[in-house]
Amino acid sequence: MWEAVPVSRDISERRKNLLEALSLAGRESSNAAVMYHSAMSERMGLGMTEEKTLDLLQRRGPLTAGEIAQHVGLAPATVSGLIDRLESKWLVRRVRDTRDRRRVIVEVNEERLSGFGELFEPFVAALAELYERYTDEELELIIDYVTRSTALQRDATRGLTS
Repeated sequence: MWEAVPVSRDISERRKNLLEALSLAGRESSNAAVMYHSAMSERMGLGMTEEKTLDLLQRRGPLTAGEIAQHVGLAPATVSGLIDRLESKWLVRRVRDTRDRRRVIVEVNEERLSGFGELFEPFVAALAELYERYTDEELELIIDYVTRSTALQRDATRGLTS
């Protein structure tokens, strides 16, 4: 389906092996994340995109449909249907922006989500334990990698959905 990261012929065998291992680890991580969120979404009675959109709104606060599309990398028409589905389940609501009445923002219905937090607690606790193994400098490096690779993945998503 896809091949390991293309590598230059002018690199050491060690670096080639590291790049291949990194590619494989990334694929494994991606698969684990998809399967986790698929199981979590099912447990919540949602589609995976719905669950991840709720996560986005909880982290970023109320957003317009356009802002949601920008963050998730989906086409605006897809996001409108997504918001409709979440609204029909009473998980979000559309409200007029108090500063600009022409704008409609989407906000989470926190009361409706109150029981879902405990589903995430075991995994969050396990991650906190894992983070203890790393120095501050190592955490900075990991954050840099994750941030940059996430940006690349969002760009790739936009390329597939535009």
